[in-house]
Amino acid sequence: MGSSLRCTVIIPTYNRRRLLELTLDALAKQDLPRDRFEVLVVDDGSGDGTEAAVRGFGDRLDLRYFHQPDEGYRVARARNIGIRHARGEVCVFVDSGVLLHSASLSAHVAAHEAAAEPLALNGYVYCFNLDNEDARLIREVVDVDDVDSTTAHLARTASWPDVREPFYTRHSDDFGHLPAPWLMYWTCHASARTEQVRSVGMYDEAFRQWGGEDLDLAYRLHRDGARFGVLREAASIHYPHEKDHGENSRSALENYRYIVDKYRTPIIRLLVEEPPIRFSAFNDVVAERGLPRCGEHLARSGSSGG
Repeated sequence: MGSSLRCTVIIPTYNRRRLLELTLDALAKQDLPRDRFEVLVVDDGSGDGTEAAVRGFGDRLDLRYFHQPDEGYRVARARNIGIRHARGEVCVFVDSGVLLHSASLSAHVAAHEAAAEPLALNGYVYCFNLDNEDARLIREVVDVDDVDSTTAHLARTASWPDVREPFYTRHSDDFGHLPAPWLMYWTCHASARTEQVRSVGMYDEAFRQWGGEDLDLAYRLHRDGARFGVLREAASIHYPHEKDHGENSRSALENYRYIVDKYRTPIIRLLVEEPPIRFSAFNDVVAERGLPRCGEHLARSGSSGG
């Protein structure tokens, strides 16, 4: 990668105008020069004035807006629209309501530029609540106009660290050596090389409800040789929004069944085991049971495994 490297930030959105504005405002304050990155917003059929809000940032960002009609949950297709139109060598996936520290994009670009092998990197995400349980307290602490200072405060006080922090602490920030590193690649804030994302087939558009489409992509990136890790310099804040953890868990389980049927390896089958295996313990279970890595299993069985 040369000095002309650009990254493409891809943001799918649906009826989250205010959260999207917070995300775009943080992107407009990045220390990466404006001509080094672009932002693609892909609207999944919003009816809340999202397009007008996006247009309002046209003088602050290299920004493009795409719209698809509201035909149900189609976040995978929305992200694929962004990937197909990306001009940057690196795709940075960000959700509406995720506020990036001003050094985040520079960190993603530098990491990918320095690596000989393809990377699949998590940004560090503060304040991610599974069921929005601390929303009021988080809103009181987060200064949306000064993301950098808030991030520094969260780091200094160890408040609402990334929910994956225990995993990172145990396995290190470079966890690509694990048999299932893809479990922790969540595209609320993550990056990968555009060329590799395209070459492995991008997101599977058969996912039509919440959960698992990012893991499915991550699994294919893993099989294609991507190295997984967390990039703490690419810090961000997940601003609270309404969610239904129970409904999300139900739909995710249905999607996991789809993933299991798609790849059919011993490790993948753990996704639907009962009682459920916590993602933080998933790799330990693989080791305890002596399960073969997916590539080894597929080589033995003579299957490509998708």
